[in-house]
Amino acid sequence: MSHSSADLKILRPQNRVRYLKLIAIFKILKGIFLFCFGISVLFLNNRPRWIDGISDWVDDEALVVHGRAAHYLLTRLQEVLTGGALHAAGLLALFYSAVLFTEGIGVYFQQRWAEFLMVFATATLIPFEVWHLHHKPSIGVSAVLLVNCFIVWFLYKVLKRERAHAATRPPDVVVETR
Repeated sequence: MSHSSADLKILRPQNRVRYLKLIAIFKILKGIFLFCFGISVLFLNNRPRWIDGISDWVDDEALVVHGRAAHYLLTRLQEVLTGGALHAAGLLALFYSAVLFTEGIGVYFQQRWAEFLMVFATATLIPFEVWHLHHKPSIGVSAVLLVNCFIVWFLYKVLKRERAHAATRPPDVVVETR
């Protein structure tokens, strides 16, 4: 049975707002996790065992071992940015956490620009998640990929529907009084 976007319960105004808020909270929680990770990498330099464990985990999750070019670029970036004192992964995590906070807060308050930003930012990560899933299959990576695909699909439908409603809505008439 085929459903048009007008028939989908998920896109009804009360449900749409609920799902937007859930997506926003999900993005904010991811931002908190990355913020904590970035801070820990940048300020736990005096604990080499922790840093080595975190660095090994990031290398494993980012599949740096599978891409010599990526490993080389990350190593050079780390040396250029910090002279070896700070970790480039921590700086990137802080930057991406700022993007996630911006997306999450904007979508929570139903800002259209934030929905566009979230569609773009989330959709650009999907090919990397597919690549990661191909090289290192896991339930966690699969779940993140499915959630991100749902977010892109849902926000695309919301934005498309809002654009269609804006096109069919009559223009506001301004009455000038003297």
